[in-house]
Amino acid sequence: MERYFDEELDRLKEDMRHMGDLVAEAVQRSVEALKRQDTQMAKRVITDDKLIDETELAIDEECLDFLALRQPVAGDLRFIAMAMKIATDLERMADLAVDIAQRVIELDGRTLVKPLVDIPRLTIVAQTMTRDAISSFIALDIDLATKVILMDSEADRLKSCIQNELIEDYMLKDPATIRGAMPLLLIARHLERICDHATNIAEDAIYRVKAKVVKHHPEKLKNNNGNK
Repeated sequence: MERYFDEELDRLKEDMRHMGDLVAEAVQRSVEALKRQDTQMAKRVITDDKLIDETELAIDEECLDFLALRQPVAGDLRFIAMAMKIATDLERMADLAVDIAQRVIELDGRTLVKPLVDIPRLTIVAQTMTRDAISSFIALDIDLATKVILMDSEADRLKSCIQNELIEDYMLKDPATIRGAMPLLLIARHLERICDHATNIAEDAIYRVKAKVVKHHPEKLKNNNGNK
């Protein structure tokens, strides 16, 4: 019985990692579509979101089966409860990638108002945070989870830079740029929200290991490094 429990748990972990990879790829492809101004690629991001939705439902079913049939306790119970929550975070991140793709379609046929510099940088941060957050949860790696949480400040900084540049250097100086700048403003916001969800997952990773809530309490992170 214990062997089957471990095998099922490993399968659930692999499904979560797979979903995290799908989300990170969707984010990357949505911004790549923006860089190339490729509406067909953007439409594929939207179409492929169905697979991520199906993966979320499969993870939820696995978790419910665990709760009903295995009656996990302590750390295993926290893992199952957090896995369901994390699947929801990942699905919302995928929806934000779809939102980015929709903005790309909205920009079809228009010349970008400015070269893309900080948006690709913010995309890399979002991808890294997504994959590292899932890895930290699965591997019980508090140090990696802490790193993800601390990276969120860089995401906020990049979003602010994009926002300030678009508003102050373009929209306020030339109202004719507003129509082209607004989708880029929204894309930056979508990417920053993806990073927020990754932060939520990293906070769940710390809760899974230490049963300690660090959300809204960054000072508690000081005691996490090396203390597993």
